[in-house]
Amino acid sequence: MATETDGSVLDPATLDQWYCIQNLAEIPPSGLTTRLLGQDIFITGGAAAMARCGDRELPVRLRYGYLWVTLGAPNTDVPHISEADELDRRYVPCGAVKVKSSAPRVIENFLDMAHFPFVHTDILGSEEHSEVETYKCEIRRDVDEVWATDCVFTQPQAAKSASGAIRTDYIYRITTPFTVLLYKTCPMSETRWDVICLFVQPMEPGLCRAHPVMFLLDETSTDADLIGFQQVIFLQDRIILENQRPRLLPLEPRFETPTRADASSIAYRRWLKEKGCVYGTTLGPADTFTVTAA
Repeated sequence: MATETDGSVLDPATLDQWYCIQNLAEIPPSGLTTRLLGQDIFITGGAAAMARCGDRELPVRLRYGYLWVTLGAPNTDVPHISEADELDRRYVPCGAVKVKSSAPRVIENFLDMAHFPFVHTDILGSEEHSEVETYKCEIRRDVDEVWATDCVFTQPQAAKSASGAIRTDYIYRITTPFTVLLYKTCPMSETRWDVICLFVQPMEPGLCRAHPVMFLLDETSTDADLIGFQQVIFLQDRIILENQRPRLLPLEPRFETPTRADASSIAYRRWLKEKGCVYGTTLGPADTFTVTAA
């Protein structure tokens, strides 16, 4: 049954998810209030971390240095990331970035390789190598995830640790409608992947916070350099995202014309529709967020 929340009907598939909402190290002793799915959520950290929506205490999980909460009753746990348990990896949380766009738009942008040469010029792409090669994409029914594999792109600087242009292998794994992982070529190892996670917190239909987290094999770069590298990329993306219209992700057929490079986007949208997870899409609650001048 859908739930009525501040005039917006929230579908069960949206309610019954775990959401990353705050880095535990950044929760003050007095707690703080944030937003999730149009609701104020008060949270505290520490050993007795908790979350409350009005008078209701919410289920919580502590994973990957973050507080996760749900407004519903998920039948699965927070997505498992095995690389987070590997002791030789660098754990690099990259802060939280508020984006005046819908959470599904942010996920879809993360999947898009076609914009690398034009938005992340001389970092993740270059105009002389702008073609997106054919890759595989599927909805893996046994785990209820979307995977894109055999993705390859020539990148001038694939990572902070890269010393020159390399052909970079990518694997995308969408574990929940609002959580996506990227496994990519590690310049420091020929047999293991760097892992970049994007945990997206939908605050309103057209407003969200993105929490990028990395699990890297890099023994030379400083934390500041690694965070700075990732933030440059994400802030370049934010400019594009905040100028997309509509802010909500279209799920209606033929609303936006896909290309061969959009296989992961097509699969993601199909998956959302199958699940009935429509928050932040044109089939869900209206986008009432108003952009105000800074």
